[in-house]
Amino acid sequence: MEMVLNRADYLQVGVTSPKTMKLLPASKHKATQKVVIGDHDGVVMCFGMKKGEAVAVFKTLPGQKIARLELGGVLNTPQERIFIAAGSEIRGFTKRGKQFLSFETNLTESIKAMHISGSDLFLSASYIYNHYCDCKDQHYYLCGDKINDVICLPVERSPRIIPILACQDRVLRVLQMLSESVTSIQGGCVGKDGYDEIVVSTYSGWVTGLTTEPIHKESGPGEELKINQEMQNKISSLRRELEHLQYKVLQERENYQQCSQSSKAKSAVPSFSINDKFTLNKDDASYSLILEVQTAIDNVLIQSDVPIDLLDVDKNSAVVSFSSCDSESNDNFLLATYRCQANTTRLELKIRSIEGQYGTLQAYVTPRIQPKTCQVRQYHIKPLSLHQRTHFIDHDRPMNTLTLTGQFSFAEVHSWVVFCLPEVPEKPPAGECVTFYFQNTFLDTQLESIYRKGEGVFKSDNISTISILKDVLSKEATKRKINLNITYEINEVSVKHTLKLIHPKLEYQLLLAKKVQLIDALKELQVHEGNTDFLIPEYRSILEEADHLQEEYKKQPAHLERLYGMITDLFIDKFKFKGTNVKSKVPLLLEILDSYDQNALIAFFDAA
Repeated sequence: MEMVLNRADYLQVGVTSPKTMKLLPASKHKATQKVVIGDHDGVVMCFGMKKGEAVAVFKTLPGQKIARLELGGVLNTPQERIFIAAGSEIRGFTKRGKQFLSFETNLTESIKAMHISGSDLFLSASYIYNHYCDCKDQHYYLCGDKINDVICLPVERSPRIIPILACQDRVLRVLQMLSESVTSIQGGCVGKDGYDEIVVSTYSGWVTGLTTEPIHKESGPGEELKINQEMQNKISSLRRELEHLQYKVLQERENYQQCSQSSKAKSAVPSFSINDKFTLNKDDASYSLILEVQTAIDNVLIQSDVPIDLLDVDKNSAVVSFSSCDSESNDNFLLATYRCQANTTRLELKIRSIEGQYGTLQAYVTPRIQPKTCQVRQYHIKPLSLHQRTHFIDHDRPMNTLTLTGQFSFAEVHSWVVFCLPEVPEKPPAGECVTFYFQNTFLDTQLESIYRKGEGVFKSDNISTISILKDVLSKEATKRKINLNITYEINEVSVKHTLKLIHPKLEYQLLLAKKVQLIDALKELQVHEGNTDFLIPEYRSILEEADHLQEEYKKQPAHLERLYGMITDLFIDKFKFKGTNVKSKVPLLLEILDSYDQNALIAFFDAA
């Protein structure tokens, strides 16, 4: 179908941002609609047409630049209330121009996108998303890429609020607001006969059904009264349950006050349970620490007596602050505090450890309950913490061998392996001999462990893995006053093999660092010249991907330093087994790495 459209100019306002103009719903007795628009001068104007002329309904005074304008109102009624975002503030106006809302969100960035649904307000800045209900903070999300827009699925069609973020990386991120673990799942028929459903229980105790029964039913003759009666009965039941809960809260509060004032005041300290997981992720060679509490978390203090890196987590909405540490006097290498947003019951952290550095990571969890109480969880960082169990290895690789013999039992040697490596069962397996295979999730090197009473044989294509095992196992045997006979066979080819495994990772990180360093200078040139036509394609590509490159670099703190450290350890360990101390040559090695060339590095290892 073709339409003939003719231009009609109504009026002109100041410069406008995207999505700052809306049409108000038409009234019952008028067919034409009024237009409301906000501009960069901070002016909100509402006008209608009368006898071919634009007539203002209202016009506000100038103020901050208006970045977004949306219509809202009570659900299932005409959406005729006007909301504008200016800086970090939200203001609301009636259709007549009376201001009824002024809400300062205190966001650190200016608001770029907004969506209104009833009393729910969804806001986003460049990377931060916030959800408010009746101007109270509900949820927070720090996005891994730039947020272009935000919307929420219609609440009339969904049993819960489902915000959706449209991001710069061409990904729609659907946010889940119910963030707690599912503990059990069953299929069957519970709610109503004839409708199958999935029934789940959550960590905090909720039992929820996902039913095939339609939410909106079509009522035939005589059915409407029945449905209304069912709804009334349900509302009455909910009211009775609410009254009972309110009475129970008052009763428990009185009991608590009496208990806290008695001679047995110690028993008044509130208890709470923590659901926690500390697992190694194969994809990025990092540990994921998940802490989940029944009630809202106030803050979590992380303390470590070994060097670790904290990595960014997209799902993490907490604000982190670091405290200075004195590792020499009190063995503190990390002190970090995560302050959680309101209603946060689940916190996810990511850390990366250094193999050879082992100790304990502690998490002090404080929930939002009175009086203040805290629980401590401890997690062991093992000497070979980045190794993961696997079912097979490549036996054709050049391997180095460490052999231990002595007067030790099968249980004792097994306890040493448990101390050194993750994912090993605490109890010794059945039988007289056991074999475990491991893979280093960071470098893809491998380890074979075979041991029995009086003997242990460990093979790896990475000399540094063998060196760590030799040092730690010797130390553990000495603690128990067990004499060990230690022999080893070093395969020189394995050094070049390990360097080749490191090469693509090192090359990528060096190139990434180089590109990130060029971004600011290229942006200055772009501003000075007015365009990028004069730049070579490589530099234009860096400018186009600047945000992505900086985000990628930010996600991997100290990644390059870790690779430098692994190469340095490999160099020292190679010659340590020959009885030579080459630490004086490390500065020269670092110079070669700064101007990295794979052949030059291999030649340095061979010539040293």
